[in-house]
Amino acid sequence: MHTHLGQQRHIGGRSAQARHPVGPEGQGLDTVVVALAGQPNVGKSTIFNVLTGLTQHVGNWPGKTVEQKTGHHLHQDHDLLFVDLPGTYSLSANSVEERIARDYIIKESPDVVVAVVDAAIPERSLYLLAELLLLPAPVVLVMNMMDVAEQEGILIETGVLQAALGIPVVPMVATRNEGVELMLDAIMSIVDGTFVYEPRRPTILATHQEVLAGLIALVTDYVPEPYPVPWVALKLLEGDEEIRGVVEELVPENVRQEIRAILHKHEDAVLDVAGARYAWIGRMVRAAVVRPKVGQVGLTSRLDTVLTHPFWGTLALLAALAGVFFLTYTVAGPVQGWLEDLLAQLAGGAVRWLSALGSPAWLSDLVSDGLIGGVGTVITFMPILAIFFATLGFLEDTGYLARAAYVTDRFMHMMGLHGKSFMPLLLGFGCNVPAVLGARIIESPRARLLTILLAPLVPCAAQMAVVTILGAAFFGNAAGVVVWSLVALNLVALAALGVVLNRFVLKGEPAVFIMELPLYHLPNTRTIGLYVWQNIVAFLQKAGSVILVASLVVWFLSYFPAAGDISQSYMARLGRAIEPLGRLMGLPWPVLVALLTSFVAKENTIATFGVLYGDFKAVLPTLLSGPAALALLVFQMLFVPCLATVAVMKQESGSWKWTAIGVGLLLVLSLVAGIAVYQIGSLL
Repeated sequence: MHTHLGQQRHIGGRSAQARHPVGPEGQGLDTVVVALAGQPNVGKSTIFNVLTGLTQHVGNWPGKTVEQKTGHHLHQDHDLLFVDLPGTYSLSANSVEERIARDYIIKESPDVVVAVVDAAIPERSLYLLAELLLLPAPVVLVMNMMDVAEQEGILIETGVLQAALGIPVVPMVATRNEGVELMLDAIMSIVDGTFVYEPRRPTILATHQEVLAGLIALVTDYVPEPYPVPWVALKLLEGDEEIRGVVEELVPENVRQEIRAILHKHEDAVLDVAGARYAWIGRMVRAAVVRPKVGQVGLTSRLDTVLTHPFWGTLALLAALAGVFFLTYTVAGPVQGWLEDLLAQLAGGAVRWLSALGSPAWLSDLVSDGLIGGVGTVITFMPILAIFFATLGFLEDTGYLARAAYVTDRFMHMMGLHGKSFMPLLLGFGCNVPAVLGARIIESPRARLLTILLAPLVPCAAQMAVVTILGAAFFGNAAGVVVWSLVALNLVALAALGVVLNRFVLKGEPAVFIMELPLYHLPNTRTIGLYVWQNIVAFLQKAGSVILVASLVVWFLSYFPAAGDISQSYMARLGRAIEPLGRLMGLPWPVLVALLTSFVAKENTIATFGVLYGDFKAVLPTLLSGPAALALLVFQMLFVPCLATVAVMKQESGSWKWTAIGVGLLLVLSLVAGIAVYQIGSLL
């Protein structure tokens, strides 16, 4: 049942014998498939980025929303195809990530699995290795962050550990590119057979060894390829429901009943499985790890006395967030303004060029407002996205992001979320697009979806600009109080909607927050740079096309059939059709049209008012009563998100259904709130 190196393997439907891609110079190269496995925060992504660089392909695992990364690296005339498995603490079937990792290793049979371990916390990190050694693929152990271990007073003798484990063990500091070549050599020593691979695996404590042997005997004739029989029997004792379901479908009824009786009688066997692994880890650590002296406090412990403190940690978080906003507004803001000016000049130049060619007016408008305007919406997001992802990558790579999540966790629980949702939501004040994109750092699919649905309720910079301008026009000196009250309203609505969705819609999964607090370490600029690049490219490829198409649709509705007269356009007809609904908020149809055009970009509200009314700051206060003006601002703050946000909601949720639900909820919420404000205000 076990797969050996000499056997033919199948990767993605092709046998290993067919792995002969063409190299950079046209020569054929033998391909070696290497799976990278490890717990979160052990530096696995850094190693992957160092090896693969821009050869990476980023997508999703088939049928899953979990990100899949693959990349190539040339070494010793071999093309090493690295597959970055999801970060996981174990190989049980408790999460999508765990199922993906173990199914890939078992069913796709990579040539080598590289187990990346945090050298500074070997006791916790080696548990995953204990499970990987039970699977068919040979394993190379990488002890990463050796520099962090040293600063914590931990000394690891990798040669002794290699002798104790019977597998290659490589010391590494991935952030400094130290040990990477040694790892590649170790991989090839497994592939070419020069390393005698004799792993010493944990099994189960003595009290249940006979029970395990009995289960092996029962299932041997029924376990399908490529599952290893001893591993399947061990998983049955662990209570793995997925493996139990596979086995029970294949065995006869009498064997099924016998297996159930054994498992019912020995429900405590799972403790002996885990106990054997921890005892095995203890032996390895005692043999090869020298701990710091009693009373010695490492850098991480000293920093965490402040950064995880309820009060001081909150102050530190606020300071970090202030830095993020400072960078966003002082660096990204001017660049975004420069890009907008550049695009305006480009649009003007295009109009002049087309006019000189005698092109019809509609074509000039299409190019300037539809094409350049639509593409421009995408391009102007780039500075904000770059700053956001660079900051997020820096905070995550240093180990601080886990502390930020820990500090804010207690505030997020009321909405069924945990601390990791705080950072994406907070960045929504700059732009909702990176807020939604940032939800990908959340492991739980439910919490990720809930964060995506709630993110548009955070008022973005464009919304704040629109409301500030209109608030000053309507309320004069009282505008500041009104605007900040509207911000508070949005945050209250966010919390309330979160509670409702958590209890009545996305119920069934508690918001349990289990996070490893990694040791602090220096960030890797290459890793951060690739992280920024990959996320921006993904946004351009997926969201950009949706934004462009929808921008053209909105342009068409605003331009035709009256050749650019928006008051006679299809959009105006739509505004007049829903005017009865607008009257419930005291709003005439031109105001509704302005709100509809804000779907492309929130600032379009101001632009449309300018087209319809000219000096709208003077005109609007004469058209709308106080309650109607307040209803307009409330509706604007709670209205459906902009087109770019909707595009990334679809991209990140992977579902038009949930995207439509999110947009529909905000539409209903904005209508109900706007109507309530106007009707109640009119009675006072």
